[in-house]
Amino acid sequence: MLRTITIGTRILIQGVFVRALDAGLMQVRVGDRVFTGRPV
Repeated sequence: MLRTITIGTRILIQGVFVRALDAGLMQVRVGDRVFTGRPV
């Protein structure tokens, strides 16, 4: 399932949901990279 996260104040990343983390953070996968940020 595609999810969008924000890193910092202006960077948005859309990728495949990996997992939810503590403190409201989420991980998404784009290709072979995994990004962590806050869900939009």
